[in-house]
Amino acid sequence: MPEGDTVFHTAAILREALQGKTLTRCDIRVPKFATVDLTGQTVEDVISRGKHLFIRTAEASIHSHLKMEGKWQVNTRPRRPDHKTRIILETKDIQAVGSELGTLEVLKRDHDEEPVKHLGPDLLGPDWDPHRAAQNLTQDPDRALHEALLDQRNLAGVGNVYANELCFIVGRRPTAPVSTVKDPLRLAQRARDMLWLNRNRWNRTTTGDTRPGRQLWVYGRAGQACRRCGTLIESGDRNRHQNLDVVGDLNNLTDRITFWCPLCQP
Repeated sequence: MPEGDTVFHTAAILREALQGKTLTRCDIRVPKFATVDLTGQTVEDVISRGKHLFIRTAEASIHSHLKMEGKWQVNTRPRRPDHKTRIILETKDIQAVGSELGTLEVLKRDHDEEPVKHLGPDLLGPDWDPHRAAQNLTQDPDRALHEALLDQRNLAGVGNVYANELCFIVGRRPTAPVSTVKDPLRLAQRARDMLWLNRNRWNRTTTGDTRPGRQLWVYGRAGQACRRCGTLIESGDRNRHQNLDVVGDLNNLTDRITFWCPLCQP
């Protein structure tokens, strides 16, 4: 599931493959931008901002958001696109393919910050500020903790996996009010630590154990024993979420399932 760490890692791989190289092909398979051709332009940078990714040339910026299923792939040999392909970028030796991207648009370079100007401090970005993130989280003390963590306006990069794992770490159920968290600053710092430690790998871990089946505390473990106390993990649908992000970071929130330990998370 793409979260801030996944997007950061994806940006790093694309940056290494494309930065400083001239595009020899630009094939965008989104109707609104199908006529845009950046062939001949040089990729100056690739950056992530929360769950957003930008591939920048001097004149334009390709903005994408992976949502739930999206991915970018770098190939050393061109591969034939399929029906899931949304964009193909090529240089003389590299092909980068974006598939199933939830958002894909081409923006003017000097205005490409518009889609992310609403975001809170980026957990993996140069603007990270734990005090500001903690303040954002606590501005609505009655709000469910799981919702507050997912709201990208509070802090950018946390998705459903990390939201559930962070609730476990601080010993609160996903539905518990933010006001029940004793140390919001510590929570913000733990969120950053989790993403930072996973930023350079695909198989994330929040337990510190990278062995298969041992990476997570509660997420996806309904009916299994809690790693701390042995109580069976429970789960539930969060079907009363509001739309938390006007540009789509948190669409389809009815699909966000929560997980918790009844004993460790009173």
